[in-house]
Amino acid sequence: MKYQGYLIDLDGTIYRGKEPIPAGRRFIEALQAQKIPFRFVTNNTTKSPATVADRLANEFNIQVTADTVYTATLATIDYMKATDRGNRVFVIGEAGLIDLILASGFVWEAETPDYVVVGLDTELTYEKIVTATLAIQKGALFIGTNPDKNIPTERGLLPGAGSVVAFVETATQTKPVMIGKPNAVMMDLAVAELGLPKEDVIMVGDNYETDIQAGLQNGVDTLLVLSGFTPKEAVPTLPEAPTFVLDSLDEWRFDHA
Repeated sequence: MKYQGYLIDLDGTIYRGKEPIPAGRRFIEALQAQKIPFRFVTNNTTKSPATVADRLANEFNIQVTADTVYTATLATIDYMKATDRGNRVFVIGEAGLIDLILASGFVWEAETPDYVVVGLDTELTYEKIVTATLAIQKGALFIGTNPDKNIPTERGLLPGAGSVVAFVETATQTKPVMIGKPNAVMMDLAVAELGLPKEDVIMVGDNYETDIQAGLQNGVDTLLVLSGFTPKEAVPTLPEAPTFVLDSLDEWRFDHA
């Protein structure tokens, strides 16, 4: 069997922080040469798809269009539109999240929104948490953009969106609808982007807890590449094996499987 479409993680798979992973660039170029559709699937909500595409071009010499980038922000917007509760929203997050939500037709409402969306916000204040908490108590649908508790940086592991979501969850005693990997919302929408059945798609990533679990939990085959988060020594003890495990994406044969 040859996979007809690819869902691909970014950090740890295509690059590592600010460091390129040359096999990642060659992998993307091979997909482009064979005209195999793909989407970069990222939980990052702080950057727009256009910004991600520009970064890939400018920092890593990977030439892709913005429509190949599917972020947790886009998945959040698609989910809210499909849920169709209204168009009023309050957001804890950064410009990459807020601007895209508002540009897609939602309007800002802090008192009685239809949705409260919570993502990573490096300028988080207690008052933002208060506003979100009161709105959810009044009946707004609580949405978490992604469950990542930490984000890796040169300073160490910093609080991620999942930590902010947990703050609001504790304050409201309300479980959020969680969008990003490994959750079904993100994966179902990303597969739909490709226009293919799940059995023809493979999820490629370096993080067993997010990328590979996204496939395992949602009926999509998986390729774990040992270039980032999950180390080789962890592979024998993983609770459920990925479909494939490779040291480098250079080892992948597009016509096998």
